[in-house]
Amino acid sequence: MAGLPRRYALRNDDGMIHLPGPFWMIGCGNMAGAMLEGWLAAGLDPDRVTVIRPSGTPAPGGVRTLTALPADETPAIAMLGVKPQKLDDVAPSLAPALAPETILVSILAGVETASLRARFAAPRTIVRAMPNTPVALRKGATGLFSDSAHPAAREAVGALMTALGHAEWVEDEDLLHVVGALCGSGPAFVFRFIDAIAAAGAALGLPPEQAARLALATVDGAGSLAGSSPETPHELAVRVTSPGGMTAKGLDILDDDAALADLVRRTLEAAVDRSREMGAAARR
Repeated sequence: MAGLPRRYALRNDDGMIHLPGPFWMIGCGNMAGAMLEGWLAAGLDPDRVTVIRPSGTPAPGGVRTLTALPADETPAIAMLGVKPQKLDDVAPSLAPALAPETILVSILAGVETASLRARFAAPRTIVRAMPNTPVALRKGATGLFSDSAHPAAREAVGALMTALGHAEWVEDEDLLHVVGALCGSGPAFVFRFIDAIAAAGAALGLPPEQAARLALATVDGAGSLAGSSPETPHELAVRVTSPGGMTAKGLDILDDDAALADLVRRTLEAAVDRSREMGAAARR
């Protein structure tokens, strides 16, 4: 197949990773666009990737952007980055362009492997990925699943995703609903928490702009500390809490009847339920 032998290099923190090309990105919205930004920052040659989007809006970094599929090549990797509701709009034209050797990567929330195989019969390897938008800064978290990934295909997709931050494979596809809620939706929940503690600081007398700056710096620093410390977040909280002190009194509110834990669990459950609803819609 034309184009399948070509390879390009992508650098991550472990060195130079060689991946197959051409690489097609079908759609380039918020999430796919964030991934592309991260890959370009990691050293992806923009000449090796093609974005296909009906709007023709230019992709970042000088990446070739087309409104229709290239007619003169077959992708080694094709990534579905459209909204789940748009799957059936792109599948009829994309499916005939894919080869058995093509690795099809889907970031469509909730859409299961069986639903993808029903629309894309040719690729032997289909990988589902659940990333989040911090991939733009190469600080993302991505869950991966495949029912068929050949070791070389698994390595190639793993290299792509680890270039964007932390990536882990899950062995049970149903758990991707949870990964999507925790990682994919998680940044939005954290952003709301930042807003909430800033608003609380303002309500208690700080100028709103100052409260917002301090809240953001606090969460940024705490996240960095948690990521670099050998201690668990729970242990870190205990270590900075003096008995009877101000931190202890605040934690008493969060811990009363497991208030915070219950709120977060219900938040993730709502996101998981919606993911399963989207998966059911794609099966119809």
